[in-house]
Amino acid sequence: MQQAIHTLIIPSRGAGLTEFTQEVREFVARSGIETGLLTVFCRHTSCSLLVQENADPDVQVDLEGFFRRLVPEGMDWVIHNAEGPDDMPAHIKAALTQTSIGIPVEGGRPVLGTWQGLYLFEHRARPHRRQVVLHLIGE
Repeated sequence: MQQAIHTLIIPSRGAGLTEFTQEVREFVARSGIETGLLTVFCRHTSCSLLVQENADPDVQVDLEGFFRRLVPEGMDWVIHNAEGPDDMPAHIKAALTQTSIGIPVEGGRPVLGTWQGLYLFEHRARPHRRQVVLHLIGE
């Protein structure tokens, strides 16, 4: 059994989706592991991870719009607001999505569907540099 670990630094441009599928594919290829399990883990509480369609950019626009409507800024009942009006909504959006994704690896490649991509889903309004840890275990 072998293991490989790497931390990606993903710059966001503010709220929205940033694809990093290619970086994950390159990490898996460099690892030399042919069969295993890749864990993708986000080290933050105000952004999250998604496996989502990467063929039609309208999907991203619609997802972003849905989450803006589902958890809007300006909810007068929230207590945590010391970091700005987008902070607590960002934590709620992260709680509704995921911070860890498991992806099988076969033939030295992540087993993703034809139109699936990996995305960092930034929930804060301003740009950030986010850390995503990749851990691969297998043979």
